[in-house]
Amino acid sequence: MSSRLVLNSLKKSSNLSRVLLNNSNKIGFVQTNNLIKNSFSSKALKSNNHVLIQTQRASIHLSQAFLNEVITVESPVFAESISEGNFVYVKKVGDSVQAGEIIANIETDKTILELKAPQSGVIEGFFVEDNTPIKGKSPAVKLRLGGGAQAAATPAPASTPKPAEEKKVEEKAPSHVPTKMPEVPQVPKKPLASVPISQIPVTPLVSTPSQAVDIKKISGTRAETKVKMNKMRQTIANRLKTAQNTCAMLTTFNEINMGNLVDLRKTYGDQFHKRHNLKLGFMSAFVKASAAALMDQPVVNAVIENNEIVYRDYVDISVAVATPKGLVVPVLRNVEKMSYADIEKEIAALGEKAKTNNLAIEDMQGGTFTISNGGVFGSLFGTPIINLPQSAILGMHGIFDRPVAINGQVVIRPMMYVALTYDHRLIDGREAVTFLRKIKSAVEDPRTLLLDI
Repeated sequence: MSSRLVLNSLKKSSNLSRVLLNNSNKIGFVQTNNLIKNSFSSKALKSNNHVLIQTQRASIHLSQAFLNEVITVESPVFAESISEGNFVYVKKVGDSVQAGEIIANIETDKTILELKAPQSGVIEGFFVEDNTPIKGKSPAVKLRLGGGAQAAATPAPASTPKPAEEKKVEEKAPSHVPTKMPEVPQVPKKPLASVPISQIPVTPLVSTPSQAVDIKKISGTRAETKVKMNKMRQTIANRLKTAQNTCAMLTTFNEINMGNLVDLRKTYGDQFHKRHNLKLGFMSAFVKASAAALMDQPVVNAVIENNEIVYRDYVDISVAVATPKGLVVPVLRNVEKMSYADIEKEIAALGEKAKTNNLAIEDMQGGTFTISNGGVFGSLFGTPIINLPQSAILGMHGIFDRPVAINGQVVIRPMMYVALTYDHRLIDGREAVTFLRKIKSAVEDPRTLLLDI
């Protein structure tokens, strides 16, 4: 009978060791077996109760070691073109996190990386202060394992109902009937003193948004809040200013009659959606037209490098996409070989990556030409800034019905203004105007692309 008890205890201990091995990445199988073997010495086998007590003590000791284990979570490895990023807290010290939950964001000059918890636990501390630089593969977070799961398993204490407070009935004050007419204020003999706007008091500047009003709303409390620019916004600001200081930027304009393209969408939009499971948008027409114009005017697709002109025999178009964190420009590769459907699929895939913050550095590197669509926000007119090291950028705007003269008659048509900003050091006015007219022709009548005219 005693032998069976010992064997059962050994089986339970073996199962315990396997469970602990799955739950901990630090306590090895060898250590677990050694503890179990030590608990079953020759003296312990003399008493069944003693064996069970030693087994329970070993399991409790290993469970406590697992729950109290603290690990260091490091920042991810950065791409070669990224040296550091800003470490921004999502959680705070003492918060419980589950495996895969975001602890912090690392804002680089090109994208935002998410630092996730490798296992469930409680945040013990941070090695980096909030909104400060951090390098790749550096200690970032101190995480105590098991705390998150334990906290989730512990039921919250039931709230004790508070006794109902006695309602106090306020006595109504007796109304008074006025016995005389109110006095009329005297007219001032001189104008009231005015205070210059510069002397109007303003609430002291607050450096952290949590101590001030909501920075996205204007509530009239006259508070001012200082918020540090994130890494992406700093990079955008520096690149735009560098483009202004480097390029001899000049902008030429034209207008496009969008009537035929609108009719094309109405006629074939449903068939296109059934075939490709995508909506036929205006962007694919402008991307395809830009690729044709770049092949027709290769100098617009070129770039200046060290007093040399670099020409490309391929077309990679960057499409500007606005995200909550800033402007990103994912790149469509080899557009000269793409169809309308290929372009729409690639734009949809890159747009989804941008919304979910999953754009990789490789998705935004390169590009020989950029298209910026301010029309989605209702823009009527604008002059885009060149996206270095490229030499030109096309600005799309809103579509509005306007009266235009066609065949000697004034008619209403859906019209769009387009703008081409180019580097006048490399591109002359003739090439720029010809390029923009090629886009106008290909968008107004897509059949010209099929006929190569």
